[in-house]
Amino acid sequence: MIAAYILIQTGPGKAATVAAALRGLPGVMEAVSLAGPYDVVARPQAREIDELAELISSRVQALDGVRRTMTCPVVRL
Repeated sequence: MIAAYILIQTGPGKAATVAAALRGLPGVMEAVSLAGPYDVVARPQAREIDELAELISSRVQALDGVRRTMTCPVVRL
């Protein structure tokens, strides 16, 4: 499995709504609101990198209120 963390910036007052919507997406294991330069962090998981990319580009970035994302894939060193 491929896991990642997605750091998300939202519009004003949208963090809770975006986090709740993310928790409803298949493949998203967790999503919480943050304090700091990013408003939400999500932890998706997929079998392949292409599946992960599809989830992020077609579902996460399409959510109302999402302004910018930064994806950090998990690596095991």
